[in-house]
Amino acid sequence: MKVLITGCAGFIGMHVAQLLLARGDQVVGVDNLNDYYDPALKLARLAQLQPHAGFRFIQTDIADAMAMEDLFAAERFNRVVNLAAQPGVRYSLKNPHAYIQTNLVGFGNILEGCRHNGVEHLVYASSSSVYGANTRMPFSVHDNVDHPVSLYAASKKANELMAHSYSHLYGLPSTGLRYFTVYGPWGRPDMSPWLFTSAILEDRTIDVFNQGRMQRDFTYIDDIAEGTVRVLDRIAAPNPEFDTSAPDPSSSYAPFRVYNIGNHEPVELMTFIKTIEDALGKKAQKRFLAMQPGDVVATYADVEDLKRDVGFEPKTPLADGIGRWVEWYRQYHGL
Repeated sequence: MKVLITGCAGFIGMHVAQLLLARGDQVVGVDNLNDYYDPALKLARLAQLQPHAGFRFIQTDIADAMAMEDLFAAERFNRVVNLAAQPGVRYSLKNPHAYIQTNLVGFGNILEGCRHNGVEHLVYASSSSVYGANTRMPFSVHDNVDHPVSLYAASKKANELMAHSYSHLYGLPSTGLRYFTVYGPWGRPDMSPWLFTSAILEDRTIDVFNQGRMQRDFTYIDDIAEGTVRVLDRIAAPNPEFDTSAPDPSSSYAPFRVYNIGNHEPVELMTFIKTIEDALGKKAQKRFLAMQPGDVVATYADVEDLKRDVGFEPKTPLADGIGRWVEWYRQYHGL
């Protein structure tokens, strides 16, 4: 297949591209290489992909409507994985326009490209953040998610709604993946594994929010990448049992699906920090702070639908994943 991966220089995008290339697919990668975090890391990820004969990189922005129209018309992709997004809950309080441009305008351009160029299946990144104020655990794709607590979360919920409208109007098969706290080698500098690891190694204090009373369903990157590719291979189809009088948010009479991808094992923040301390052989200096606006206390994924439909569930133990993360971090920084 010829697959478009947007955000190919990103954390998840690089790993998904590697899996597709390893099995012989052609991958066209798009990324704007913005400076939300150090572009040198994005270029280093790209360097992992560029030796592959089946990979081509195009630096452009999905929010550029004309560029996207030309790209789709020229390449005639079989399938699309949209991983380009402005990430981060806290940053959405500081720079909301970045989320509107990339996550809404940009996603609209992707939908239009798929619609007009015969794309067989669109898979796109949603987020566990869409569960927002919902406290029913574990988070289920069958639950209502109409109460986001950050603009980032709202933009991801909007992606699901936009995708459904295109599935309904134009028969575009689309699948949204609600990723749960992804970590591992090549991870992002704005996420807790990097923030904690760098601070501990440099004898800086780490900020522990909500006095440490947080839980996250940490999911290892290899599991995320494999789950994404498996879903890409299973083209979304209408649910023959869909009841319009009691609509299920995870499926539709249209070719539309939503899945959770998480480890199904929430971890206390203090346990997570100790796991990093153990892997580093060094204790953290901690500063306990209040809950941050836009954050949620806990995330916990119900992955039964993913298991049923694609025969896969993430299962990398946290200690194993953190061990591989720390090994990569030391190597990347020459420590």
